[in-house]
Parts: sequence; structure tokens; C-alpha cells
Amino acid sequence: MNAPATIESQSDGVVRWLTNETRDERFVDNIFAELCIRLQRAGIPIKRATMNLLIQHPQWLGARIVWSDGMREAEITRIDYEVQQRSEYIGSPVYEIHQSATEVRENLEREPSQGRKHALYDEMRAQRLTDYVAWPLLHTLGKRHVVTFATDRSGGFDAAHIEGLLKVLPVLALVSEIRMKNRLARTLLETYVGTHAGEMILAGATRRGSGTTVRAAIMICDLRDFTRISDSWPRDDVIDLLNDYFDAMSEPIARHGGEILKFIGDGLLAIFPLSEPKACANLLHAVSEAREAMAALSEKNSMMGRAPMNYGIGVHVGDVMYGNIGSRSRLDFTVIGPAVNMASRLEALTKQLKRNVLLSRAFADLVEQDFALEHVGEHAVRGFSEPIELFAYGG
Repeated sequence: MNAPATIESQSDGVVRWLTNETRDERFVDNIFAELCIRLQRAGIPIKRATMNLLIQHPQWLGARIVWSDGMREAEITRIDYEVQQRSEYIGSPVYEIHQSATEVRENLEREPSQGRKHALYDEMRAQRLTDYVAWPLLHTLGKRHVVTFATDRSGGFDAAHIEGLLKVLPVLALVSEIRMKNRLARTLLETYVGTHAGEMILAGATRRGSGTTVRAAIMICDLRDFTRISDSWPRDDVIDLLNDYFDAMSEPIARHGGEILKFIGDGLLAIFPLSEPKACANLLHAVSEAREAMAALSEKNSMMGRAPMNYGIGVHVGDVMYGNIGSRSRLDFTVIGPAVNMASRLEALTKQLKRNVLLSRAFADLVEQDFALEHVGEHAVRGFSEPIELFAYGG
């Protein structure tokens, strides 16, 4: 009869699985959960484990992946930047690893007064955990993340358990780095070019001139008097104002299915593809919510003794070329075409006609049954031979 496999040999099996059988799994949290289950089967008595990852995201400092005994899927919590000033992080094992510790080990069975002082240890004792260890998860170029394991075994982890866990770490570092870089590429593309454009680029639309024709509602917005503001306000106040303004405009657009393709100084360009049947109505709903957000922002500025913020929005509908434009080595994923030019011209006319939002007849035809529009007559539009019939929206 064959002798049972040792923890060491079975952890070798986990390493082989991690190396050779995870290539088709896209998400690191799924890999981590399966890893913990396989380590348990290998005889390592894990009760709880976490991965604490620093990510490059405009809103989030990091992500925390937590697995507990009995879970088939791990839980993910996003961590905001402010955590670095809070007690949950300061003095924690993760903090110690970030401060260059190579290992943090805590015997949770001993008298608490003899161990490290942190709320996390009290929580783990309350869960009847007996031993805890945290190690750095080292990625390339000095990137330092954290992985932790805890057990409820009497006496804690023994030397063979620790050896088995340590054998897994180098491969876990490589596997997690690949997934993080894939996620980082996606995040950066979503952040800088938008979700749909990012998906197209990841799918291979990277050649200059590649693209497609899309029928869409086009929205171009511009902040009024920005030159005066930028000349007279302190620099940091100007940046804060722009960020607040773009939040007020962008969040409703994203909420209603639009895609912001670019910020141009104090302006933005967004499209609502007509593949969504309610795209034009969604655009106007986004405009209404943006108007409310801008009013609230102006009220806040007035309390600081500043003038209210004014803006203009031009809206048109038509076919646009959606794809890569630029030099051989520097591309921009954007939309071009006469429909985009028309939206830009209408935005410029908002100041002359003293309306915040101007719509073309082509766009108005698609929404006027459901929205109250003000007819403002025909007007010459620069670059177009015939006058254009325009409508204002004040919803």
C-alpha cells in the first residue's frame, strides 16, 4: 500500500497546477480561491487568506481579495486612497510589509498582551484563529503586494505548512502579475479612451486608419469663460474646478449609456450610439442631470464668492467614422465626420443664441414627441452651405 503523500509533495502539485493549468482563467480572485482550496486538500490547514494588491486606478489605491474556509469564490473589496491615514491600515501587517518587512507572523494563541497590538489581531482571535502569517508578493520593478494566511489549527502552522506555502509564493507572484497587468491595461484604456474604445483596442483595433462607421448622437460640451478663470484663479483651484465640472457632466453621461471619447481642454466629446434604441432620449436625460449637477456646483462656488459657471452643449445625430487617427507612432481613438463638426458648430452657437443646449433638427426629430423643445429658427452654421433649423432644450 502506498504511503500518503507528504505536504511537501502535494504542495508541489499545487505549484504545477498554478504554473500549467491557470492560463485560461482571466481573473486573479478566481485563481486565488482555487489555490486556497487546493492548499487545503494538500493538507495545509488554511482557514482564511487574503491578497492585498496595489492597483493603478484613478479612484482606488488597491483591492483586497479575501477567501475563507468553505468559500468557492473570493470576495473583492476596493480600497480608497484615504485608507493610508486610517488606523485599519497604520500598524497593520500589510502596513509592515509595505514598510519593507519580509514576514509578519503572529501567534494568536498566546496572551494578547504579549503580541502585536492591532485591531486585526483581535478580530482574528474572535474568529478562533490561532496563527497568522503575511509575506510580500513581489512583482517586477519593486512592486510590492501582500499575501496572508491564517489557520485555526491548535498550535498554528507547523514548519512543513510554512514551507509548503512559501513554495507557492514565487509562482503566485508571476501568475498574479500577469492578471494585474491585463487588468491594468484594461483600466488604463477605459480611463483614457472609454470602455467601448478600450474593448476595441484590446480586440486588436490598433492599426492607423482602422475603424468603423457608427450612427450616433453626438454631444460636445464646453465651459464658458474658462480663459478668464484660468488667468485669475490660483492653479490648484482651476484644476479642482475643472475636475468638478467634468464630474458633473461625465457621470450622467456614463449613467445613461454614453461614452466620453475625449476631454479637450475645458470641453468634452461624447457619443450615444444609436444601436441603443433610446440613445437620443438617454442623451437628453444625461443633459438634464448634468444641468442639475452644474447648478449645485455653481451654488457651491457662489458661497465662495465666485461667479456661477456657464456652459454650452451642441447636439447632433449622424454617421461618424469611429477609429484610429494620427501619426504612425501616436494614435487617437476618436470620431470624425461632418456630424461631429455640426455638433461642434452648434456648441459654438449657444453663446450667440444665449441657450445652454442647442439641438439640430435631425436630432430633434427623434425626441420631440417625448421632450419639450424650444424652436429657435434657422441659423447659418459655419462650414455648412444651408441654414440649419435649431431647437433649444431646457429640461
